[in-house]
Amino acid sequence: MPLSEMIEYEQAGPEVRAVYDDIMATRGTDWINNFWKVLANHPPTLRRTWESVKEVMAPGELDPLTKELLYVAVSVTNGCSYCISSHTASARARGMTEGMLGELVAIVGMANETNRLAEAYQVEVDERFRGPPAG
Repeated sequence: MPLSEMIEYEQAGPEVRAVYDDIMATRGTDWINNFWKVLANHPPTLRRTWESVKEVMAPGELDPLTKELLYVAVSVTNGCSYCISSHTASARARGMTEGMLGELVAIVGMANETNRLAEAYQVEVDERFRGPPAG
């Protein structure tokens, strides 16, 4: 159960509706998902979070599928079931296959295991791994 109620479009004030309208226009959809509806209880957080997500997930050096895969990987590591579900759906819509999901989850699991081992053993970083890559 969420800590706050979900603010539906019809209940929203002008500031929240403006953000909802931008979300729908940017995503080419006619609905607002629950994450945004809960954040709408605090319009400044809703607006700031949407602007950040919109900027980070916009086209750039990384393609949209790669960005979604990274979002899924971090969400798995952080244990956010909502984000795992929503970004897995977005990744599927951008072409992720079940094989890609399987590899992604295997990488996340392996990275978490080896990260913990390196931290537990306090492994010193190799000198050649420091600084910018040789070019």
